Amino acid sequence: MTRPLETLTAALLEAAKQAGAEAADAIAIEGTSISIDVRGGTLEQAERSESTDIGVRVMIGNRQACVSSSSTAPETLAEMAERAVAMAREAPEDPGVRQARPDQLAKDTDCSVLEMDDPAGEPLPEDLERLARDAEASALAHDGISRVDSSTAVYGRRQVQLATSAGFAGGYARTDSALFTVAITGEGTGMERDYFGESRSHLADLPSPEDVGRIAAERTLARAGARKAPTGAFPVLFDERIAASLVGHLLVAINGSAIVRGASWLRDAMGQEVLPKGVSITEQPRRLRGPSSRLFDAEGLPTAERHIVRDGTLEGWVLDLSTAHKLGQESTANAARGPSAPPSPSVTNIALTEGVASRNELVSQMGTGLLVTSMIGSTINPTTGDYSRGASGFWVENGEITYPVNECTIAGNLRDMLKSLVPANDARPHVARVVPSLLVEGLTLAGG
Repeated sequence: MTRPLETLTAALLEAAKQAGAEAADAIAIEGTSISIDVRGGTLEQAERSESTDIGVRVMIGNRQACVSSSSTAPETLAEMAERAVAMAREAPEDPGVRQARPDQLAKDTDCSVLEMDDPAGEPLPEDLERLARDAEASALAHDGISRVDSSTAVYGRRQVQLATSAGFAGGYARTDSALFTVAITGEGTGMERDYFGESRSHLADLPSPEDVGRIAAERTLARAGARKAPTGAFPVLFDERIAASLVGHLLVAINGSAIVRGASWLRDAMGQEVLPKGVSITEQPRRLRGPSSRLFDAEGLPTAERHIVRDGTLEGWVLDLSTAHKLGQESTANAARGPSAPPSPSVTNIALTEGVASRNELVSQMGTGLLVTSMIGSTINPTTGDYSRGASGFWVENGEITYPVNECTIAGNLRDMLKSLVPANDARPHVARVVPSLLVEGLTLAGG
């Protein structure tokens, strides 16, 4: 019989205490996932997996060690604790090793208020297959679509339980449902592809399979006849579906781990302008049905909404207890962890201030330049912010989209790029990073 996660984490803490740990925390994760792939109107692949993973971190002075396992047998728990204690005694000292004090711990742990767990329960595989089939059929109904590369429906549920020897115990359940379709037009060297899909915490919130297939087909057909872009300095409009990657580079640069190492192009930017005036980045860890929502972090600290960037100015790093101590600051309750490693800083849901113009209006304003809809590869210098990525999208002349392009490279410096960006008003509110299309001036394009 499967043991409740609360029982497993409590047993791990007790085993750690018996093995000689001065402090400990434990995590248990139970997951279920279903993936259905359809191609050519027939079921191509169906997968279902179930797993339980546990981990314990023990602390002895300024030393720590983590041990994980997929076995939950009582003898395994004891062996894990003994091994972790033995490893910790031989580990190098780390001044950042610490555990949240009882007075710091979250008191509100009822994560049901965040509506992360779909009450409809696990869908039947045949229902997911029907969604994938309908999405594929919708894409194939468009003239010019030669085939659908894949149509996939996915469901997953994960339960997480955390406990610490300082007295914290809390957990949550999160579900995810997704539907994606990849369509192809043309043949041979003239082949082009594009996709559309959504992921939501509740299956009922997904767009209809007809819409998923239609949008995938429309995007793919728009790419027919793609050619290379000109070379030179031009404005670039990052479409909403990939614009979050720009903000992602900023979030990596303000992560406490990078700041502690001094390996960040924003290491000296606290209190400085990193975005245009009027543009902010807000972290929203308690957003309803948010993909990264949580009431407490992986160290048991309560989360709260905060400004990371306010009116263009950087206001805070992304910190856990360890990086906060090394920087002489307080944790921002951003600790995340898995069973096999200690906590590390990670952001939850974020939102960038939207603008007033639509994406099409920004296309008109940019004159001549590139609208980017997909990117490949990445060369980012973490200490200087120098940026270079492969891209494809659409060439814009005199404010009008003229033809699709591929095989080009975009280059610039992230500090300059972010300070010049102009946001549109088309952000999707349900994704983890709510970021609209972003217009950036003066990037270097290398095309044909």
